[in-house]
Amino acid sequence: MTWANQTVVTEFILLGFSNLPQLQRLLFAVFLAAYVITLMGNILVILITTVDPALRSPMYFFLRNLSCLEICFTSVIVPKLLANILSANQTISFHGCVLQMYFSFFFGSTEHFLLATMAYDRYVAICNPLHYTVVMNRRVCIQLAVTSWVSGIPVGIVQMTWLFSFPFCGPTEINHFFCDSPPVLKLVCGDTYLFEMYAVTRTIVIVLFPFILILVSYIHIISTILRIPSTEGRLKTFSTCSSHLLVVTPFYSTAGLTYFRPKSSYSPDTKKLLSLSYTVFTPMLNPIIYSLRNKEVKGALRRMLVWQIYSRQL
Repeated sequence: MTWANQTVVTEFILLGFSNLPQLQRLLFAVFLAAYVITLMGNILVILITTVDPALRSPMYFFLRNLSCLEICFTSVIVPKLLANILSANQTISFHGCVLQMYFSFFFGSTEHFLLATMAYDRYVAICNPLHYTVVMNRRVCIQLAVTSWVSGIPVGIVQMTWLFSFPFCGPTEINHFFCDSPPVLKLVCGDTYLFEMYAVTRTIVIVLFPFILILVSYIHIISTILRIPSTEGRLKTFSTCSSHLLVVTPFYSTAGLTYFRPKSSYSPDTKKLLSLSYTVFTPMLNPIIYSLRNKEVKGALRRMLVWQIYSRQL
């Protein structure tokens, strides 16, 4: 089948927040600050959990993976966003758009499964503490982490290959701040019904399935916590998983609203705000949440600061 209006597309235009010209400087400052905090915070978490002997448990091994993932995920999107705000030229090459979409889906899919893995780790630690070190041994932790990372590869390849095999007609303006599937899909002039069905199926597998695993894990966790007789004991046990819960809730809420309906009735501005949540602000907040709500991480930070001060005095 051929399409009369099909054109050879060599680049796209990322409209981003160009409809807010009076806020460009403020947006640049906010996004730059968020990106710098994301890099510094997650690098610090990786450094602390690698160096400090007290943070060698499986939970911190997965946290280290999450921090590495957040750095990669936000770096795929935010630098180009910042460059487009500064420049009058808001284009992105066809192949650049393809690569950005691939890596955003790759890292996004990996994060879903990694968060589910972290929930399973908390389930074993709280519901089966006597066997925790046996169940979550080093080999199992590495296998779970590798599986989480590998899971994103086929998702990104299928999504990218199928979507960009469609013909593009008319304007090449993407009403978004990065090459995401729903806004790019609107530029396609072919029949996208099968792709949309695939997109819903992919969302169920990549978003809903890990979410169900997390939900089941927390049902068992909460049930176990409620059986603890003392209030102090319940609060202490819950504190070991509260950081993870605070990270999971906004990430899954916004990602689910964005991808369950590829051609939903949400306005472009609403979709941009939803996307900002899980691409810019969640990666920034994760190290802050895990640092401020975790006594072991705060203790490791204090030890590192004391060591730095002591070493300078020598």
